[in-house]
Amino acid sequence: MCTMLMALIGCAIAAAVALAVFGAVMMAVKLAVQLVILPFKLILLPVLAILFIVKMAILLTVGTVLVAMLIPIAVIVALIAAPFVILGSLG
Repeated sequence: MCTMLMALIGCAIAAAVALAVFGAVMMAVKLAVQLVILPFKLILLPVLAILFIVKMAILLTVGTVLVAMLIPIAVIVALIAAPFVILGSLG
C-alpha cells in the first residue's frame, strides 16, 4: 500500500514538473515570437499612421463637399419660401 502511495505521489510530482516545464517553454516561445514580430510592428506603424491621416483627410473632404452642396440648396429654398413668409406675416 505504501509503495502504491509513493508511486502516486511520484507520478503527481512528475506531472507537476512536466507542467511547469511546459509552461516555461510556452512562455519562452511566446517571447521569441513577440521579439520576431516586433520589427514588423515597427515597420507597419508608420504605414497605419499614414492610412489614418489619409482616411481623416478623405472624410473631411467629403463632409466639406456635402456642406458646400447644401448651401446653394438652402439659398434656393429660402428664395422660394421668402414670398410665402412675407405674405404670411402681412395677413
